[in-house]
Amino acid sequence: MSAPSAESGAESPQGGPGDPGHVATAGLSLSPFRGLRYDPDRVGTLAAVTSPPYDVVDPGRRLDLETADPHNVVRLILPRPEPEDAGDRPDRDTRYRHAARLLRAWRREGVLVPDPAPALYVYEQRAADDGTGPGRVQRGLIGALAVSGPEGGVVLPHEDVMPKPVADRVGLMRTTRANLEPLLLTYRGNGGAAGVIERTVLGEPLLTTTTTDGTHHRLWAVTAPADLAEVSRDLATCRALIADGHHRWEMYLRLQREHRHLPRSPWDRGLVLLVDTARYPLRVRAIHRVLYRLPVAEALELLGDHWQVKEVAGPLTGALEALAELKRHGGNGFVLTGGDGQFWLIGEPDEALLDATVPQGKPQEWRHLDATVLHSTLLDHTWHVPDGPDDIGYLHTAAGAEREAARTGGTAVLLHPVRESVVRRLAEQGVTMPRKSTSFGPKPATGLVIRSLELG
Repeated sequence: MSAPSAESGAESPQGGPGDPGHVATAGLSLSPFRGLRYDPDRVGTLAAVTSPPYDVVDPGRRLDLETADPHNVVRLILPRPEPEDAGDRPDRDTRYRHAARLLRAWRREGVLVPDPAPALYVYEQRAADDGTGPGRVQRGLIGALAVSGPEGGVVLPHEDVMPKPVADRVGLMRTTRANLEPLLLTYRGNGGAAGVIERTVLGEPLLTTTTTDGTHHRLWAVTAPADLAEVSRDLATCRALIADGHHRWEMYLRLQREHRHLPRSPWDRGLVLLVDTARYPLRVRAIHRVLYRLPVAEALELLGDHWQVKEVAGPLTGALEALAELKRHGGNGFVLTGGDGQFWLIGEPDEALLDATVPQGKPQEWRHLDATVLHSTLLDHTWHVPDGPDDIGYLHTAAGAEREAARTGGTAVLLHPVRESVVRRLAEQGVTMPRKSTSFGPKPATGLVIRSLELG
């Protein structure tokens, strides 16, 4: 994605002239930083202290991570208050203070150690061999990216956010004074940064580890001034799409505004992983919904005769194949299940109903998105389901949604993934999709490198 011209009114999220490899630009500005990393001699294994991003860690997985190693990073990104701190009523402030104390203690004890010099980090993820050959490889650059709002046209969001998750992340970051996990952003480069990455991976990595899902992770530091300058020149012509981390990007923006009075504030940058999708295309998956308080029989009854409803044969994979076949012919479609082995394919909604319920004034492509129709027509108009955590759960796998529907007696609404090209076209028009519309991946592991604002 090419950067907007200076005449377009875009902000210039550039670093100061003292930044290594600094180039004045209206495009992306990625700065080196002194990474805070686990000392492998002070923990069981590096894999045992990593975690998926905070918003995909379910309660069971959270407990597994906490017990894998007493220093697992999940204790920082999803902190629990200590009993002596919490009293009878744990609150957010207590959890945030506890995370800050843990971070300070782990640094003091040498569990987390800062790297000696600022660096950009080349990060490689290699999926497990599935029996058909080597798994897919994704490589990108981790660094401190200049923070700018959507009006600048440099970093493009594609999903809406909710105030509560943003406030939660703001409280945690403000208290810990650290970027604990990188956001995932995509861009289309001109080859300079990609060349630096490909040369760097020929050398010895800083760390190598394999997580329980079989993914191999490697990390290298880029510190040579010529390499940093080449990356900076390439990124100066680019803008980025937020693939994963909208709430955390909004957190960066809010904290930047809070500290705007500080010159050369560390809050003007945030930790990201930038992936050039011209070289390493990401997977785009759907995020499914579970309606906790709406049984599937009631959901089907409320559809009336405005939708075509068809029972499809299981198991889950068969139902998803039926949904994919429906989507190949266009139009909206979903699979509903109560987690009991029965599946219902709904599609071909009444056009008059869509016209009456989907907001006007947006591009037709947005008005026909499954996520738009789900929220505007089904959740708001037909089912009257509030978009809050007591009523809707967001699950990143169809199997997880199926299990959750069975556990709660609710309805799982399974979606088909939207194409990345659609996401980009809408983002470039400044149009955001309903929240949790897409799941880009693979997502970076949390815990391999942390950015402490106290390190400058």
